[in-house]
Amino acid sequence: MKRRAIVATGAVLVGALLVVAAAWPALTLSLALASPSMQRPLAPFYPEPARVEVRIPLPDGHLGADLYRPAHPRRTLVLVHGLSAAGRHHPELTRLAGLLAGRNIAVLVPHFPGMAAFTLSGRETIEVGAALEHARGLGVPVGVAGFSFGAGPALLAAADARDVAVVGSFGGYADLRHVIRYIVSGVHEHDGRRYEQTPEPYNRWKLLAVLAGFLEPGDRAGLRVVVARRLANPADDTTALEARLSPPAAAMVRLARARDDTEVGRLLSALPAPARDALDALSVTAAVPRLTGRLVIAHGAGDASIPFTESLRLAAAAGDRARVAILRTFHHTGPRAAWAGFVDGPADAWNLFRVVDALITS
Repeated sequence: MKRRAIVATGAVLVGALLVVAAAWPALTLSLALASPSMQRPLAPFYPEPARVEVRIPLPDGHLGADLYRPAHPRRTLVLVHGLSAAGRHHPELTRLAGLLAGRNIAVLVPHFPGMAAFTLSGRETIEVGAALEHARGLGVPVGVAGFSFGAGPALLAAADARDVAVVGSFGGYADLRHVIRYIVSGVHEHDGRRYEQTPEPYNRWKLLAVLAGFLEPGDRAGLRVVVARRLANPADDTTALEARLSPPAAAMVRLARARDDTEVGRLLSALPAPARDALDALSVTAAVPRLTGRLVIAHGAGDASIPFTESLRLAAAAGDRARVAILRTFHHTGPRAAWAGFVDGPADAWNLFRVVDALITS
């Protein structure tokens, strides 16, 4: 009897160790993401990966990219940055790439010139598709993860690609029209529930930078001057410059300056037809059912750039193929101050682990 008890106890311990071993990469990655200060103590377990610069062929040129390649990768993830001048060199993106590569995942991080210039044109979808094709050359399963406004092109490219094992959307969107409404009015809705948040002024001018990319070159130049000054100083007075803008550009400024939620629909309808078409083409809800792999979604509840309800829409479109986490202790780009997570922290820790595990094991 005693021997049986010892054997049973040993079996339980072995089983527990196997579970911990299987969960260890996702567990430590989640911990490093939620608490960057933990990265250093965990570093001895995960050696610094090799990083090389590569060129991804395009029909009319190439994309520069960084490839983080461990000795024995078990999959490749393409990371798609958002609207950021730093592009692939954004500190949080390079940190994430290193953390993933330390867990035997090859990571390809292209630099998308349009998004680095705060614009979206649809070309980004083609570029992400080229990056996915390049990643297949490593001979292991391929996935893609997009961040913020980069999540849209990532999902669209994955929907048109073959055999993408996992698609990640982190702080992403479903419909750009909903995002615009949120940026200018602070209002967002889902499943019959209305939410309101004070808009972040800087985001209005990021929005205007995106919209400017949809204009004809002759209409775009003056608006880009307004955008550049406002991004440098959101309080700058550009009234005189705005008075000289062409009618299509002026329509975009009126939308970016809107405050009343009830006016957003009318102002969107007043945009030039190419801009309205671009907003439709870059929205991803209709593409989600074409994804062949699992959709992994995470979003900070306090995101001031894209509302978390957009991720709920993505999850609804994907059905049971989605794993979604709305993280109350996260904002747009990462975790809030540690003290803010005492109440919601445990639930967020579990949800973050589930999302990370799905991303690196699906």
